[in-house]
This record gives sequence, C-alpha cells and structure tokens, in this order.
Amino acid sequence: MPTTPTPFCDELWAAVAEIRAAIDELPFVTGLGDGTLDRDKFVYYLAQDAHYLRDYARALAGAAAKADLPEDIAFFAQHAHDAIVVESSLHQSNVVDVDAWTPSPTCTGYTSYLLSVAHTQGYAELAAAVLPCFWIYAEVGRALLEHAGDLAAHPYGDWIGTYADDEFEAATAKARSIVDRLAGQADPATRARMRTAFTTASAWEWMFWDAAWRVESWPFDLSPAPAAEPAK
Repeated sequence: MPTTPTPFCDELWAAVAEIRAAIDELPFVTGLGDGTLDRDKFVYYLAQDAHYLRDYARALAGAAAKADLPEDIAFFAQHAHDAIVVESSLHQSNVVDVDAWTPSPTCTGYTSYLLSVAHTQGYAELAAAVLPCFWIYAEVGRALLEHAGDLAAHPYGDWIGTYADDEFEAATAKARSIVDRLAGQADPATRARMRTAFTTASAWEWMFWDAAWRVESWPFDLSPAPAAEPAK
C-alpha cells in the first residue's frame, strides 16, 4: 500500500529539533519558567520584543498582501493587527517607554531577515519564515505552563498565559496548515527555500532568547545626536 507522505511542517520541526532543545535549556527560559529570572533582564526582553513585534507585524502584513486565498489574507492581516494592538499592550504594562530602548543587534538582525524575505521572496517562503514565531512560542509557552504552577502567583504569569492558551494554539495550527498547503503546491526549489526560511528564523529565535539573557547591546553608541537648539 502507498504510504502517506509526511506533512511538510513535521519535516520542518524535525529539522530544528536541536534548536528547540537548545531553547528549552537557555538560562533565560528556565529562569522564566521557575520565576527566578532577574526582573531587569525580563524588562529588557519585553522592550526588545516590542520592537520585534512592530516589524513582525509588517512581515505578517506582507504575507497578507501576498496570500493567495481570502482566508489567508484575513488570518495574516488579523495577526498583524494583534501583534501591534493586543500583544504590545503586555509590553506597555511592563515597560515604561519602549522607544527609550534601542533595538539590539539580534532584534535588528532577526527583523531585517524577515523583512528581506517579505520583500525578495514569495508567499510560500514568507509563510515559512513567520511560522517559528507562532510555533516556537506556543511550544515554549506550553512547557513553561507545565512548570509554572499558579500563574496568578507567578512573577511572569501574565506573559506565560498570553502564549500558552487555546487561542494562540489555534493560530499556530492555522499557520502550520497554510505552510503545509503551500508546500504541497510548490516545486522542489521553493520547498527548499521554505525550509531555509523556517530553519533560519528558528535559529534567530534561539538568538533572541540568548540575547535577552546577555542583555545584549551594540559595541558603539547608536543613539541619535541631540537636536540643535534653534537659532535666536
């Protein structure tokens, strides 16, 4: 009897197994789970994540613009909206002024990669590139929830609850189904680019968590020069 082909997303997940295991072992993630993470590192992470979400929303909007089905347009457009309005509200409640923080080298690199895929590659590749942010966060959130206990008493319970919920799981499943469908329609060269986009973005996910633990900064001061006083 003919065998059923392995879903493309299962192949992608297997390809990043080492990255996923490494994320679970990062001291930032383990400290987040048991509540011992230094608050300053968490605030740094939230500020960087807020900067990330602004450009991730642009990448999602780009996916909506490229999408081939009305339901895909609606899905990516809705989540572009959510990245700005809904999820960013969590950062506003924890970070006083996001714009006072400079996007880190890793944040800049990750978002630049996503936007480069949005501007230079097709819908299938872009859908694969934005998937790790859905999928890895859902998996990390689920694992953290298992170890966090009572979220109301956990110092980072509001963040864990945002990503470890049924609605986010459903969104992740939808994003995977889109990638599986597009891979089924794609030629081998496109599927190879999709694989590269997914694995590269997954590596950036590890780097983003790691940068938060290190409170990564630029080697030089990149803040804008103060505005000149107007002539009198």
